[in-house]
Amino acid sequence: MDGDDFPLTAAALRRVSRRDLLDYFAAGGLAALAAAMPERARAADDETVRIGYLPITDAASLLVAHANGYFDDESLKVAKPTLIRGWAEIAEGFVARRFNVVHLLNPVPVWMRYNNKIPAKIMAWGHTNGSGIVVGHQTGIKSFADLGGKQIAVPFWYSNHNIMLQMALRKSGVKAVIKPQTVKLAADECNLQVMAPPEMTAGLAARKIDGYIVAEPFNALGEIKANARMLRFTGDIWKNHPCCVITMHEDDVKHRPEWTQKIVNAIVRAEIYAAQNRKEVAEILSADGKAYLPVPGNVVDRAMNYYDAAFYGPTHAIEHEAQWHNHRIDFQPWPYPSATELVVTAMNHTVVAGDTTFLKGLDPKFVARDLVNYDHVRAALAKFPGWPKQVGVDPAHPFSRQEIIAI
Repeated sequence: MDGDDFPLTAAALRRVSRRDLLDYFAAGGLAALAAAMPERARAADDETVRIGYLPITDAASLLVAHANGYFDDESLKVAKPTLIRGWAEIAEGFVARRFNVVHLLNPVPVWMRYNNKIPAKIMAWGHTNGSGIVVGHQTGIKSFADLGGKQIAVPFWYSNHNIMLQMALRKSGVKAVIKPQTVKLAADECNLQVMAPPEMTAGLAARKIDGYIVAEPFNALGEIKANARMLRFTGDIWKNHPCCVITMHEDDVKHRPEWTQKIVNAIVRAEIYAAQNRKEVAEILSADGKAYLPVPGNVVDRAMNYYDAAFYGPTHAIEHEAQWHNHRIDFQPWPYPSATELVVTAMNHTVVAGDTTFLKGLDPKFVARDLVNYDHVRAALAKFPGWPKQVGVDPAHPFSRQEIIAI
């Protein structure tokens, strides 16, 4: 696919298939898209906060900040957040400057900055935990070892979902592969495909896939609407793991520090509120509330609040609740460097489509320093009380931690 076949405009990109878009971006097409944008499109002409988000609970901090007027309280002009259905599309929208604040899967800014030369900056974590892997009730899958010979969907190659799923597969003696669905799989091969989160429940119900790993509320939706079985919560594999991170353009962070600080203030305030008001936030997000997510209130409530060890423990979907004290989703904005380092290291052992050469020379400690901006989130945490009480934060050592993985 060359430039003549694939004109570098946002409109053209939206006309192609998701598969072509993923392949194009994996090959470094984001950088070409950014270079092709006229200067006026690449340089924001006002200070309106323009948010892009997927319809998942990972976006809660952005959406609660909007719903509760926290951007307004910071004297910011904010547009109504724009719902986007897939990760490739939101990446394209960010690069094309449709959005100046987005939530992205934790490894995506790594891929953007070091493979595509897009100067993205992680400003905070959007939440922790909040994902799981569900399987069809008819599949007979009861453990990761049973995923051999199965078709499993992931939301994006560069995702902590893909990282954790493949960690579990390796430990279970199953190989992650990427093959056409028509190809017969060996008994020890699990075939992965990228699927947009809103399409996963329907794909499972239609038996096009055997399971999927994704953010909420699509696990809860699968349980309620497709009789899916929760195989494992990701927060029970990697304790209080990041999933989506708040991402901005580096030039905005450098050249508009006061504006940037106000945005981060609103988001951090929203995370503290979400951690303390889970039922209210579920209502706000749902179709029965302010309809940021096109999902009924009972589904969003389950996605945010139903983490019952008595129900999930016998099937081993939860194994560490007594020690870890997680929720189904938690909200904690501090971007621990140790987690960024783990992601960079783990991506070198994760099967993805496209060229991963850029990962080979990446120093995890350098990425943790270079990719993440800590100053604005630290200032926001100092402004709003309550953060040391969040799940996963050690009040004695709030800015560092040890990463814990137990598959």
